[in-house]
Amino acid sequence: ELVKKRLADGSKDNPDAHCLPMGIMQMTSHPYPRKILQTKDVVAVIYEGSGTTVREIFMDGRPLPNPKDVEPWWNGYSVGHWEGDTLVVTVNSFNDKTWLSRAGDFHSDAMKVTERMTLMTPDVIWYEAAIEDANVFTKPWKIAMPLYRRMEPNAQLVEYQCIPFVEEFLYGNLRKTPLVTHWEGETMSIDVKRKVPQGDAFYAWFRK
Repeated sequence: ELVKKRLADGSKDNPDAHCLPMGIMQMTSHPYPRKILQTKDVVAVIYEGSGTTVREIFMDGRPLPNPKDVEPWWNGYSVGHWEGDTLVVTVNSFNDKTWLSRAGDFHSDAMKVTERMTLMTPDVIWYEAAIEDANVFTKPWKIAMPLYRRMEPNAQLVEYQCIPFVEEFLYGNLRKTPLVTHWEGETMSIDVKRKVPQGDAFYAWFRK
């Protein structure tokens, strides 16, 4: 029922629409590029999307924490180790605010994710993730996909200008009925009324 409601609402409550962290499942499958930086003790993944997000995977041998002992994180708490040429990352201590997909699939703060990343070729990482959450799913399940290197000679991460409700911001004036007329967060609620500048002023503002 929650998934149906989220789809009926046009996914307007997706954290991505509010410039909040998308969580590791949406970030991994998202088309925005990422950069992986590897050191002896930490693997850092920098995501261009979601206002630029940095995720740390601790490789220094520390154990996975008890979720009761740490604050819940949007991207969870990640601990990794090597099994041959495969990077295995176990993640827990999530909050329950992120979506697993834009379709509205959800999880609880009890979710645990086990990721496996293997370099298939110099330009392709094979990514697998096993998702466990006894509060939501009847059994563990897996996803798998290739992650491709960007091959442009000048490929790099760029500054990401995250704008809440960007689709509504850009194209909402074309709707017969506004998609968003009221928004509520944890600290405030806002009634929304569209105001569209004349001519090209709107798009000139957006390009600044």
